[in-house]
Amino acid sequence: MRLSRRNPLFAVVLLCAAAVLQAGPTMADSGEAAGSSGEAGTSARVARLFDEAAVATQRYEAGRRAAAAQRTKARRLEKLLARERKHIAALNADLGRIARAQYREGGGVPYTAQMLLAENPEDLMRGRRAAWQADLAVNNAVSRNRRAEARLARDEAKAAAAWRALEEWRTGLGEIKQAIHQKLEEAQWTLQGEADASVSAGACRGTVRLDQPDEGPSSAWVTPVDRYELSAGYGSGGERWVSRHTGQDFAVPIGTPVRAVGAGRVVKVSCGGAFGIQIVVEHADGYYTQYAHLAAVTVDQGDRVTAGQWIGQSGTTGNSTGPHLHFEVRVTPELGSGVDPEPWLRDHGVEL
Repeated sequence: MRLSRRNPLFAVVLLCAAAVLQAGPTMADSGEAAGSSGEAGTSARVARLFDEAAVATQRYEAGRRAAAAQRTKARRLEKLLARERKHIAALNADLGRIARAQYREGGGVPYTAQMLLAENPEDLMRGRRAAWQADLAVNNAVSRNRRAEARLARDEAKAAAAWRALEEWRTGLGEIKQAIHQKLEEAQWTLQGEADASVSAGACRGTVRLDQPDEGPSSAWVTPVDRYELSAGYGSGGERWVSRHTGQDFAVPIGTPVRAVGAGRVVKVSCGGAFGIQIVVEHADGYYTQYAHLAAVTVDQGDRVTAGQWIGQSGTTGNSTGPHLHFEVRVTPELGSGVDPEPWLRDHGVEL
Protein backbone atom coordinates (compact mmCIF):
# COMPACT_ATOMS: atom_id res chain seq x y z
CA MET A 1 0.00 0.00 0.00
CA ARG A 2 1.08 3.57 -0.48
CA LEU A 3 2.90 5.03 2.52
CA SER A 4 3.89 8.65 3.01
CA ARG A 5 7.33 9.84 4.04
CA ARG A 6 8.19 9.52 7.70
CA ASN A 7 7.79 12.60 9.86
CA PRO A 8 8.83 12.25 13.51
CA LEU A 9 7.40 15.61 14.60
CA PHE A 10 4.34 15.09 16.77
CA ALA A 11 2.70 18.30 15.66
CA VAL A 12 2.87 17.26 12.01
CA VAL A 13 1.56 13.80 12.85
CA LEU A 14 -1.33 15.30 14.77
CA LEU A 15 -2.27 17.65 11.94
CA CYS A 16 -2.07 14.91 9.32
CA ALA A 17 -4.11 12.54 11.45
CA ALA A 18 -6.71 15.21 12.11
CA ALA A 19 -7.03 15.70 8.36
CA VAL A 20 -7.49 11.95 7.95
CA LEU A 21 -10.16 11.76 10.64
CA GLN A 22 -12.08 14.80 9.40
CA ALA A 23 -11.73 14.29 5.65
CA GLY A 24 -14.96 14.17 3.67
CA PRO A 25 -15.96 11.27 1.40
CA THR A 26 -14.21 10.71 -1.90
CA MET A 27 -16.13 10.50 -5.16
CA ALA A 28 -16.24 6.72 -4.90
CA ASP A 29 -17.44 7.05 -1.32
CA SER A 30 -20.14 9.63 -1.90
CA GLY A 31 -21.62 8.08 -5.00
CA GLU A 32 -20.71 10.98 -7.27
CA ALA A 33 -18.99 8.70 -9.77
CA ALA A 34 -21.20 7.35 -12.51
CA GLY A 35 -22.74 3.99 -11.70
CA SER A 36 -21.49 3.90 -8.09
CA SER A 37 -23.65 2.55 -5.26
CA GLY A 38 -23.71 2.31 -1.48
CA GLU A 39 -21.95 -1.06 -1.69
CA ALA A 40 -19.28 0.33 -4.01
CA GLY A 41 -18.86 3.28 -1.64
CA THR A 42 -18.22 0.94 1.28
CA SER A 43 -15.63 -1.03 -0.68
CA ALA A 44 -13.83 2.15 -1.68
CA ARG A 45 -14.02 3.43 1.89
CA VAL A 46 -12.46 0.24 3.27
CA ALA A 47 -9.69 0.38 0.66
CA ARG A 48 -9.00 4.03 1.49
CA LEU A 49 -9.01 3.38 5.24
CA PHE A 50 -6.54 0.53 4.78
CA ASP A 51 -4.28 3.02 3.05
CA GLU A 52 -4.80 5.64 5.76
CA ALA A 53 -4.22 3.06 8.51
CA ALA A 54 -0.93 2.13 6.86
CA VAL A 55 0.05 5.81 6.75
CA ALA A 56 -0.95 6.27 10.40
CA THR A 57 0.99 3.16 11.38
CA GLN A 58 4.13 4.40 9.66
CA ARG A 59 3.79 7.80 11.30
CA TYR A 60 3.14 6.08 14.62
CA GLU A 61 6.37 4.11 14.21
CA ALA A 62 8.26 7.27 13.20
CA GLY A 63 6.86 9.03 16.27
CA ARG A 64 7.76 6.05 18.45
CA ARG A 65 11.35 6.22 17.22
CA ALA A 66 11.37 9.98 17.85
CA ALA A 67 10.01 9.35 21.34
CA ALA A 68 12.81 6.84 21.94
CA ALA A 69 15.32 9.49 20.89
CA GLN A 70 13.62 11.96 23.24
CA ARG A 71 13.84 9.38 26.02
CA THR A 72 17.59 9.04 25.40
CA LYS A 73 17.94 12.83 25.47
CA ALA A 74 16.04 13.04 28.75
CA ARG A 75 18.26 10.38 30.29
CA ARG A 76 21.37 12.25 29.14
CA LEU A 77 20.00 15.38 30.83
CA GLU A 78 19.40 13.42 34.01
CA LYS A 79 23.03 12.24 34.02
CA LEU A 80 24.14 15.84 33.48
CA LEU A 81 21.96 16.93 36.39
CA ALA A 82 23.52 14.30 38.63
CA ARG A 83 27.02 15.56 37.74
CA GLU A 84 25.97 19.18 38.35
CA ARG A 85 24.50 18.31 41.73
CA LYS A 86 27.77 16.64 42.75
CA HIS A 87 29.69 19.70 41.51
CA ILE A 88 27.50 22.06 43.53
CA ALA A 89 27.91 19.87 46.60
CA ALA A 90 31.71 20.11 46.18
CA LEU A 91 31.50 23.92 45.81
CA ASN A 92 29.41 24.15 48.96
CA ALA A 93 31.96 22.05 50.79
CA ASP A 94 34.74 24.40 49.60
CA LEU A 95 32.79 27.43 50.79
CA GLY A 96 32.34 25.83 54.16
CA ARG A 97 36.07 25.15 54.51
CA ILE A 98 36.98 28.73 53.50
CA ALA A 99 34.44 30.19 55.92
CA ARG A 100 35.73 28.07 58.78
CA ALA A 101 39.34 29.02 57.99
CA GLN A 102 38.48 32.72 57.98
CA TYR A 103 36.75 32.41 61.28
CA ARG A 104 39.73 30.64 62.86
CA GLU A 105 42.15 33.30 61.51
CA GLY A 106 40.18 36.23 62.88
CA GLY A 107 38.51 37.21 59.68
CA GLY A 108 35.73 38.79 61.71
CA VAL A 109 38.02 41.37 63.53
CA PRO A 110 37.98 44.91 61.99
CA TYR A 111 41.11 45.77 60.03
CA THR A 112 41.82 48.97 62.12
CA ALA A 113 41.76 46.96 65.34
CA GLN A 114 44.12 44.40 63.83
CA MET A 115 46.61 47.27 62.99
CA LEU A 116 46.53 48.58 66.58
CA LEU A 117 46.99 45.16 68.12
CA ALA A 118 49.61 43.89 65.70
CA GLU A 119 53.17 43.50 66.99
CA ASN A 120 54.58 43.58 63.45
CA PRO A 121 52.70 45.70 60.88
CA GLU A 122 54.55 44.02 57.99
CA ASP A 123 53.30 40.63 59.11
CA LEU A 124 49.85 42.16 59.33
CA MET A 125 50.10 43.46 55.77
CA ARG A 126 51.16 40.07 54.49
CA GLY A 127 48.32 38.51 56.40
CA ARG A 128 45.96 41.08 54.99
CA ARG A 129 47.00 40.21 51.44
CA ALA A 130 46.40 36.58 52.23
CA ALA A 131 42.98 37.48 53.62
CA TRP A 132 42.20 39.51 50.51
CA GLN A 133 43.15 36.54 48.34
CA ALA A 134 40.96 34.34 50.51
CA ASP A 135 38.06 36.78 50.12
CA LEU A 136 38.58 36.75 46.34
CA ALA A 137 38.56 32.93 46.36
CA VAL A 138 35.36 33.00 48.41
CA ASN A 139 33.70 35.45 46.00
CA ASN A 140 34.75 33.36 43.00
CA ALA A 141 33.51 30.21 44.65
CA VAL A 142 30.17 31.85 45.45
CA SER A 143 29.83 33.05 41.82
CA ARG A 144 30.62 29.59 40.47
CA ASN A 145 28.14 28.10 42.87
CA ARG A 146 25.39 30.49 41.78
CA ARG A 147 26.08 29.88 38.07
CA ALA A 148 26.04 26.13 38.63
CA GLU A 149 22.75 26.34 40.53
CA ALA A 150 21.19 28.45 37.74
CA ARG A 151 22.40 25.96 35.12
CA LEU A 152 21.05 23.12 37.23
CA ALA A 153 17.63 24.79 37.39
CA ARG A 154 17.57 25.29 33.59
CA ASP A 155 18.60 21.70 32.91
CA GLU A 156 16.04 20.35 35.36
CA ALA A 157 13.36 22.30 33.47
CA LYS A 158 14.64 20.86 30.16
CA ALA A 159 14.56 17.32 31.54
CA ALA A 160 11.01 17.78 32.82
CA ALA A 161 9.92 19.17 29.44
CA ALA A 162 11.56 16.23 27.64
CA TRP A 163 9.59 13.72 29.70
CA ARG A 164 6.35 15.67 29.19
CA ALA A 165 6.94 15.69 25.42
CA LEU A 166 7.57 11.94 25.52
CA GLU A 167 4.27 11.30 27.27
CA GLU A 168 2.43 13.57 24.83
CA TRP A 169 3.87 11.61 21.90
CA ARG A 170 2.83 8.31 23.39
CA THR A 171 -0.69 9.46 24.22
CA GLY A 172 -1.36 11.48 21.06
CA LEU A 173 0.00 8.99 18.56
CA GLY A 174 -1.77 6.09 20.23
CA GLU A 175 -5.11 7.89 20.11
CA ILE A 176 -4.66 8.77 16.42
CA LYS A 177 -3.84 5.20 15.46
CA GLN A 178 -6.71 3.79 17.53
CA ALA A 179 -9.24 6.19 16.01
CA ILE A 180 -8.30 5.28 12.43
CA HIS A 181 -8.35 1.56 13.13
CA GLN A 182 -11.76 1.89 14.80
CA LYS A 183 -13.14 3.58 11.68
CA LEU A 184 -11.59 0.84 9.55
CA GLU A 185 -13.13 -1.95 11.64
CA GLU A 186 -16.60 -0.37 11.40
CA ALA A 187 -16.29 -0.03 7.61
CA GLN A 188 -15.01 -3.61 7.29
CA TRP A 189 -18.04 -5.12 8.98
CA THR A 190 -20.36 -2.89 6.99
CA LEU A 191 -18.73 -4.25 3.84
CA GLN A 192 -19.08 -7.82 5.12
CA GLY A 193 -22.76 -7.27 5.92
CA GLU A 194 -23.41 -6.06 2.39
CA ALA A 195 -21.54 -9.09 1.00
CA ASP A 196 -23.55 -11.50 3.18
CA ALA A 197 -26.77 -9.91 1.96
CA SER A 198 -25.84 -10.40 -1.68
CA VAL A 199 -24.80 -14.03 -1.06
CA SER A 200 -28.08 -14.72 0.74
CA ALA A 201 -29.94 -13.24 -2.22
CA GLY A 202 -27.93 -15.47 -4.57
CA ALA A 203 -26.96 -12.53 -6.79
CA CYS A 204 -23.58 -10.81 -6.92
CA ARG A 205 -23.69 -7.08 -6.43
CA GLY A 206 -22.05 -4.88 -9.03
CA THR A 207 -18.34 -4.80 -9.72
CA VAL A 208 -16.45 -2.30 -7.58
CA ARG A 209 -13.74 -0.32 -9.37
CA LEU A 210 -10.94 0.56 -6.97
CA ASP A 211 -7.81 2.60 -7.55
CA GLN A 212 -4.92 0.25 -8.27
CA PRO A 213 -1.61 0.52 -6.37
CA ASP A 214 0.77 3.19 -7.62
CA GLU A 215 3.53 0.73 -8.45
CA GLY A 216 3.09 -2.61 -10.16
CA PRO A 217 4.90 -5.77 -9.06
CA SER A 218 8.52 -6.27 -10.04
CA SER A 219 7.92 -9.90 -11.08
CA ALA A 220 5.45 -11.82 -13.24
CA TRP A 221 4.00 -13.70 -10.26
CA VAL A 222 3.05 -12.54 -6.77
CA THR A 223 1.29 -13.75 -3.63
CA PRO A 224 -2.51 -13.29 -3.68
CA VAL A 225 -2.34 -10.85 -0.74
CA ASP A 226 0.46 -8.56 0.35
CA ARG A 227 0.55 -9.05 4.14
CA TYR A 228 -0.84 -12.23 5.67
CA GLU A 229 -0.52 -15.17 8.00
CA LEU A 230 -0.82 -18.66 6.58
CA SER A 231 -3.60 -20.67 8.19
CA ALA A 232 -5.09 -23.92 6.85
CA GLY A 233 -2.88 -25.52 4.23
CA TYR A 234 -3.55 -27.76 1.26
CA GLY A 235 -4.60 -31.30 2.21
CA SER A 236 -5.18 -30.52 5.89
CA GLY A 237 -8.17 -32.04 7.65
CA GLY A 238 -10.63 -30.61 10.11
CA GLU A 239 -14.25 -30.27 11.14
CA ARG A 240 -14.88 -27.54 8.54
CA TRP A 241 -14.36 -29.84 5.54
CA VAL A 242 -16.01 -33.07 4.58
CA SER A 243 -12.76 -34.15 2.97
CA ARG A 244 -9.27 -32.66 2.81
CA HIS A 245 -8.74 -28.92 2.44
CA THR A 246 -8.39 -28.08 -1.26
CA GLY A 247 -6.37 -24.87 -1.08
CA GLN A 248 -4.21 -22.57 1.00
CA ASP A 249 -5.82 -20.12 3.40
CA PHE A 250 -4.37 -16.67 4.06
CA ALA A 251 -5.55 -15.05 7.30
CA VAL A 252 -6.17 -11.38 6.49
CA PRO A 253 -8.63 -8.70 7.68
CA ILE A 254 -11.91 -8.06 5.89
CA GLY A 255 -11.46 -5.76 2.92
CA THR A 256 -7.80 -6.61 2.28
CA PRO A 257 -7.03 -6.13 -1.43
CA VAL A 258 -6.78 -9.51 -3.19
CA ARG A 259 -4.37 -9.68 -6.14
CA ALA A 260 -4.21 -11.82 -9.23
CA VAL A 261 -1.11 -13.95 -8.74
CA GLY A 262 -0.30 -13.71 -12.45
CA ALA A 263 -1.63 -12.41 -15.75
CA GLY A 264 -4.73 -14.10 -17.08
CA ARG A 265 -8.43 -13.90 -17.87
CA VAL A 266 -11.35 -13.96 -15.42
CA VAL A 267 -13.45 -16.99 -16.30
CA LYS A 268 -15.81 -17.01 -13.31
CA VAL A 269 -17.32 -14.55 -10.85
CA SER A 270 -20.02 -16.06 -8.65
CA CYS A 271 -21.76 -15.72 -5.31
CA GLY A 272 -23.38 -18.23 -3.00
CA GLY A 273 -22.50 -21.76 -1.99
CA ALA A 274 -19.64 -22.92 0.22
CA PHE A 275 -17.13 -20.51 -1.34
CA GLY A 276 -19.32 -17.44 -0.98
CA ILE A 277 -18.16 -14.72 -3.38
CA GLN A 278 -15.39 -16.12 -5.56
CA ILE A 279 -13.28 -15.43 -8.66
CA VAL A 280 -11.53 -17.90 -10.95
CA VAL A 281 -8.72 -16.74 -13.27
CA GLU A 282 -7.27 -18.73 -16.17
CA HIS A 283 -3.52 -18.34 -16.79
CA ALA A 284 -1.51 -18.83 -19.96
CA ASP A 285 0.12 -22.05 -18.74
CA GLY A 286 -3.29 -23.75 -18.54
CA TYR A 287 -3.71 -23.53 -14.78
CA TYR A 288 -6.52 -21.76 -12.96
CA THR A 289 -6.45 -19.88 -9.67
CA GLN A 290 -9.44 -19.41 -7.38
CA TYR A 291 -9.97 -16.63 -4.81
CA ALA A 292 -12.85 -17.38 -2.43
CA HIS A 293 -14.81 -16.09 0.60
CA LEU A 294 -14.50 -12.53 -0.77
CA ALA A 295 -16.43 -9.47 0.39
CA ALA A 296 -16.29 -7.69 -2.98
CA VAL A 297 -15.05 -8.16 -6.54
CA THR A 298 -13.41 -5.51 -8.71
CA VAL A 299 -13.46 -7.39 -12.03
CA ASP A 300 -16.06 -8.83 -14.35
CA GLN A 301 -16.14 -12.20 -16.04
CA GLY A 302 -14.08 -11.99 -19.24
CA ASP A 303 -11.75 -9.24 -17.96
CA ARG A 304 -8.02 -9.50 -18.58
CA VAL A 305 -5.93 -9.05 -15.46
CA THR A 306 -2.24 -8.50 -14.79
CA ALA A 307 0.01 -9.83 -12.04
CA GLY A 308 -0.62 -7.90 -8.83
CA GLN A 309 -3.85 -6.30 -10.04
CA TRP A 310 -6.47 -5.90 -7.32
CA ILE A 311 -9.35 -8.17 -8.32
CA GLY A 312 -11.35 -8.24 -5.08
CA GLN A 313 -11.43 -7.72 -1.34
CA SER A 314 -11.17 -10.46 1.23
CA GLY A 315 -14.04 -11.34 3.53
CA THR A 316 -15.72 -14.26 5.24
CA THR A 317 -18.64 -15.17 2.97
CA GLY A 318 -19.86 -18.72 2.43
CA ASN A 319 -18.61 -21.61 4.56
CA SER A 320 -16.10 -19.54 6.51
CA THR A 321 -15.37 -19.31 10.23
CA GLY A 322 -13.46 -16.03 10.07
CA PRO A 323 -11.92 -13.47 7.71
CA HIS A 324 -9.46 -15.06 5.30
CA LEU A 325 -8.72 -15.67 1.64
CA HIS A 326 -9.13 -19.21 0.34
CA PHE A 327 -6.72 -19.64 -2.59
CA GLU A 328 -6.65 -22.63 -4.93
CA VAL A 329 -4.65 -23.70 -7.96
CA ARG A 330 -6.51 -26.04 -10.34
CA VAL A 331 -5.99 -27.79 -13.64
CA THR A 332 -9.62 -27.04 -14.57
CA PRO A 333 -11.87 -24.17 -13.46
CA GLU A 334 -13.96 -26.56 -11.34
CA LEU A 335 -13.63 -27.84 -7.78
CA GLY A 336 -11.89 -31.20 -7.45
CA SER A 337 -8.94 -30.54 -9.76
CA GLY A 338 -6.80 -28.66 -7.25
CA VAL A 339 -3.04 -29.00 -6.74
CA ASP A 340 -0.94 -27.85 -3.79
CA PRO A 341 -0.61 -24.05 -4.19
CA GLU A 342 2.64 -23.65 -2.24
CA PRO A 343 4.98 -25.66 -4.53
CA TRP A 344 3.11 -24.33 -7.57
CA LEU A 345 3.80 -20.76 -6.47
CA ARG A 346 7.40 -21.68 -5.64
CA ASP A 347 7.86 -23.01 -9.16
CA HIS A 348 6.72 -19.56 -10.35
CA GLY A 349 9.26 -17.80 -8.14
CA VAL A 350 6.93 -16.96 -5.25
CA GLU A 351 7.77 -18.04 -1.68
CA LEU A 352 5.06 -18.03 0.96
